[in-house]
Amino acid sequence: MKKSDIKILCVDDEPDILEILKYNLSNEGYNVSTAADGKSAIEMAYNISPNLIIMDVMMPNMDGIEACEKLRSDDKFNDTIIMFLTARGEDYSHVAAYDAGADDYVTKPVKPKVLVSKVKGLLRRLKKVIVSLNFSSDLSFSQASIPSM
Repeated sequence: MKKSDIKILCVDDEPDILEILKYNLSNEGYNVSTAADGKSAIEMAYNISPNLIIMDVMMPNMDGIEACEKLRSDDKFNDTIIMFLTARGEDYSHVAAYDAGADDYVTKPVKPKVLVSKVKGLLRRLKKVIVSLNFSSDLSFSQASIPSM
């Protein structure tokens, strides 16, 4: 999978944050889309099927926790990585995010290079899952093709 094939959805109600995220991740070669709240993030996720969603917690219309719960309730997003990037550093916010289905939680501020490294690490896990699934389906296909004697 090429970097340009990897779709990342960044969700934040702060335009400056979205601009920084899009700039840094696009410069790495990723295909980056943005949304300004949880409700539009869900609509966008159904349209683009992102590999990774980076989402704020506190947003208008629908917060990130609720958006994460809604996405996780649909099997379509089982393999989508969801990372929270938020100013909320309290323990209960971390717990709520992980309980909603988050894969990672990063508190703001974060240096762009650190965030990009974290994204690369999360996507390495996704790549391993894809390779594993392809290998499993190849095995199933091969086994199904063996003629009986």
